[in-house]
Amino acid sequence: MKPQRLGVNVDHVATIRNARGEAYPDPLLAAQVAIAAGADSITIHLREDRRHITDVDVMRMRALIDKPLNLEMAATEEMVAIALKTRPHACCLVPEKRAEVTTEGGLDVAGHRMALAPVVHRLRDAGIRVSMFVDPDWAQLEASAEIGAAVVELHTGAYCRGHDGELQRIVEAAGLTESLGLECHAGHGLTYANVAPIAAIPEILELNIGHFLIARAIFDGLPAVVRRMRELMDEARSK
Repeated sequence: MKPQRLGVNVDHVATIRNARGEAYPDPLLAAQVAIAAGADSITIHLREDRRHITDVDVMRMRALIDKPLNLEMAATEEMVAIALKTRPHACCLVPEKRAEVTTEGGLDVAGHRMALAPVVHRLRDAGIRVSMFVDPDWAQLEASAEIGAAVVELHTGAYCRGHDGELQRIVEAAGLTESLGLECHAGHGLTYANVAPIAAIPEILELNIGHFLIARAIFDGLPAVVRRMRELMDEARSK
């Protein structure tokens, strides 16, 4: 079975910082600590309302971390311009609503392929690897491949909330990605308690995990939390 990478999302370090308007805690330092503890990449979501990560954070991360930076973003002209300026390793296109607490579902690539295709092509032509954050659905996978994305990240939120049949949907969707020429990632809502079945899916080559790791780090420290998640992923992968 191919190795599986761990991407650590440090958005909510910035959430805590912004709650008081201070310069700390610093999401860049969190990224560096996570990398030292075994993270393979760092994910940040630059939202249109800048509720956590800021433009300055993106620039500093791009310049000062020594692992790939995955920039989650809406497919807007403003975000495309920022991505083209900063040139992260990867961009993950996600749906975004101002009123949502967190990303509530996958991007409807099938329904918006005509609008999304030029965005994918511009990013790809700049040497940025493009990922589509989608629900585990054949139509979304097919549309993602059709518009030129290199990666799909399967939304695991419904699985983490205990919806019946959702794990099987993810297994089946992941199994289809290779035939479409897509690399398969997964994320959203993963914790120590539910990560193993997702980590064990052979086609899923990367997990992106954020909120749980930052929340647990309050009690256990970020290095220990990253190492423990890495251990659970590796254990599931080896069985």
